[in-house]
Amino acid sequence: MLFSKSNPIIKTVTLFALGAFGVLGFAPYYLYPASILSLIGVIYFITLSDSAKSAAISGFTYGLGLFGVGIYWIYISLHTYGGMPSIMAAFSTFVLAAFLALFPAAVGALSKKMGQQPTSIIIAIPIFWALADWIRSWIFTGFPWLTIGYSQVPASPLAGYMPMTGVYGVTFITVLIASVIGVWLANKPKTSAWQRGAIGTILLVISTGYGLKQIEWTTPIGNPLSVSLLQGNIEQNLKWAPELAEHTMQQYLSMTEQSSAQLIVLPETALPVIASEIPQELKTRLVAHAHKNQGDILVGMIEREEGEYFNSVLSYGSEQTLTYRKSHLVPFGEFIPLKVAFGWIYRDWLNMPLSDLSRGAKYQQPMSVAGAKVAVNICYEDVFGEEIIRQLPVASLLVNVSNDAWYGESYAADQHLQFSQARALETGRMMLRATNTGATAIIDQKGYLTAHAPHFVQTSLDGYAQGYTGTTPYVYWGNWLFLAICFGLLLYLWKRNRVSSR
Repeated sequence: MLFSKSNPIIKTVTLFALGAFGVLGFAPYYLYPASILSLIGVIYFITLSDSAKSAAISGFTYGLGLFGVGIYWIYISLHTYGGMPSIMAAFSTFVLAAFLALFPAAVGALSKKMGQQPTSIIIAIPIFWALADWIRSWIFTGFPWLTIGYSQVPASPLAGYMPMTGVYGVTFITVLIASVIGVWLANKPKTSAWQRGAIGTILLVISTGYGLKQIEWTTPIGNPLSVSLLQGNIEQNLKWAPELAEHTMQQYLSMTEQSSAQLIVLPETALPVIASEIPQELKTRLVAHAHKNQGDILVGMIEREEGEYFNSVLSYGSEQTLTYRKSHLVPFGEFIPLKVAFGWIYRDWLNMPLSDLSRGAKYQQPMSVAGAKVAVNICYEDVFGEEIIRQLPVASLLVNVSNDAWYGESYAADQHLQFSQARALETGRMMLRATNTGATAIIDQKGYLTAHAPHFVQTSLDGYAQGYTGTTPYVYWGNWLFLAICFGLLLYLWKRNRVSSR
């Protein structure tokens, strides 16, 4: 056999290539079948493995391809904008990719131990893969980038499960389809009953997903709002230059005053000034313009309170000034974990401003602005669906402000956009994204882009946003439904294995 033990190099290269190929399922490519085909390949190798160790190696090699290619842009943020020496930036990026690859490695090992029969491994692999993606979302504060479920957003029929189970449930369903095919290819069962069962399962899962996509989980509330999402296109290496602060503030003020929208949204930390030190004339003109438009302006800035600094969004306009403070901070980007142990990295290698912020409250109320209840989230907070739903179902509209200039002209910003699309699907709400350099976009409640600004240009993305009311099953249950399904199936497999081992 071509991929037998006598050809370990070919097998290794193939698995790595399969992982890299899986990246095509994510934005900016959106080729959702690519992720399923990629998974079929690795599951084929896991099934053929003669031990849990061999299955783990297959999963790890696949993971290196997936994450090594999928998050290569970490190098750009560390070296180009963070100032870390190139060798150390490359090494750090590899270490992160290798750490993330441990999760598919664990999937391979655990599935091989649990799946003693073909039908058992078909179920075991999607269970462990979905749980692995979920664990990645909270271990060490979480980094759920390239969670498999995102690859099906928004066009795949499987995206129909998103309002039901959330992204981790879609991971389970996506891997289940690949598992049925991969295990079948590895075992090639002769019975027609097995083949009919496999085909029937796949058709049932896909058709159900398509049917779920037709359901309107939420209903419109109020009139559509006119919105302007401002993209300043401020270069990251100039963003915090003191001599350019006045120019940046005047640029955003000019862009704001050219808009007649009811809701105007500026990106994350758009104004390079502490909120309490914002020039009075600038503040007065922002408030006056919001009153003129009979709406509100949301501005990303840094707040200082009692010696602590917060990454915040403040509203100016028809209501009293409201504030949202970022709660889920980026490790090593916005706070220093184990500062005693890792503080030297910032002192000797990195030049990252605002790398030691404080967390906002875990539970914050939606902002009442421009006649809508707006759930604000900042930067990569929109990667955590279970946190976004904290402001629901009260909120009628989602707003994300980001600055992905840290990642240059990579596809990181597009991947980030896809995560926002998933949040719209999970909640049945429109999502507005205002970013510094892209991806600035208006996303409908089905996860599709209704407007998308070009990257790396100064522009205002104008359009309309409709508020929605109602509760999707995911808003109600969060991740508990997905977890209950996984642990219920694990209990079934455990009992089945006990019976078969007697």
